Amino acid sequence: MKSATRSASSTFLSAAATGAPPLGGITKRGFDIAATSLALLFLSPIFLLIAALVKASDGGNVFYGHRRVGHNGRSFHCLKFRTMRTDGDRVLQAYLKANPDAYEEWRTTRKLKHDPRVTTVGAVLRKLSLDELPQLMNILRGEMSIVGPRPVVEDELELYESAASYYLQTRPGLTGLWQVSGRNDVSYSARVAFDTEYVRTWSLIKDMLIVAKTIPAVCASRGSY
Repeated sequence: MKSATRSASSTFLSAAATGAPPLGGITKRGFDIAATSLALLFLSPIFLLIAALVKASDGGNVFYGHRRVGHNGRSFHCLKFRTMRTDGDRVLQAYLKANPDAYEEWRTTRKLKHDPRVTTVGAVLRKLSLDELPQLMNILRGEMSIVGPRPVVEDELELYESAASYYLQTRPGLTGLWQVSGRNDVSYSARVAFDTEYVRTWSLIKDMLIVAKTIPAVCASRGSY
């Protein structure tokens, strides 16, 4: 089954490699660079504090990079502050094997509401969405955008079905319609619908509105875990 999924996902990626420019062109990219540069300037003290807390929690790496699919199917390492135990893969497999309900939740959403891998510090960072701040560096490198679809792994494109073509037209976002519309409290099909709507109706004004809505959504911790 895994090999079949990878084969289908690879077909999506091959078809996407057209060289077409990302959604929004120079206008969206200019907004990304300006907003990210300001954010990094003002948030640098918070960066240093979080890095120290993560390092002190168990001595492991501060950052974690997971391979995600970007514009036109190009893969990149999506950066986060590490929120999971260093032996997370082993813990997850043991937990899913012992908990059928959790296995079904993971199979359908690729997330767990009660994830045994998450550290105490990591739980707080996730609740406040602070674990995603290193993605500002992904944005400066041109791998992500301030606003866009939620970054996905290659196998998840299979769940997008025909809507995968919309996802691949733009850079994944630090925030997006999914972020301000319930996040993990919405179904996966709803996430796909949000991503599709975003690409089909994009405008710079809408990007700014989503950024404005992100602040209260993060403060309220809606759907974050």
